[in-house]
Amino acid sequence: MENVWYDFKHGFMERLRSLKGSPGSIAAGAATGVMVSFTPFIGLHTLLAIVFAWLIRANVLAAALGTVVGNPWTFPFIWASVYYTGRVLLEGAAAAVMPVNFENIFHAASHALMTFDFSDFLSDVWPVLKPMIIGCVPFCIAAWIISYYIVKNTLDKLTAN
Repeated sequence: MENVWYDFKHGFMERLRSLKGSPGSIAAGAATGVMVSFTPFIGLHTLLAIVFAWLIRANVLAAALGTVVGNPWTFPFIWASVYYTGRVLLEGAAAAVMPVNFENIFHAASHALMTFDFSDFLSDVWPVLKPMIIGCVPFCIAAWIISYYIVKNTLDKLTAN
């Protein structure tokens, strides 16, 4: 397992290092992709990362690569974390204990989008999506700052060698 993590980390940093741009621009782009992975807007992460990276003049390709943080292994942890954080921020600590079935929520959201029947969306999806939008904010800020410094410091070390 350790070799798999090393290979992934090494390959990811080598891909970032091969991009054109300063270490700061590449790190800001990658951090933007990581940040967007904490939003509940599944299916739009790459587009959002590219738009935000372009707005802050960060490396757009690094932003797209940074979205790999959001994947089938990490999404369940991300969704639960941002949902319950949002519930706490909106309603207080006692509100966070109510469990949620994300599979049913995604099914309802997909059905609403495919049939353009947004009455189900408002009754089934919005009560979960709203806390996720609110709850993702602290995670997005922390993810951007942490990943920026990790990528920037690593790229600085790699380019110094």
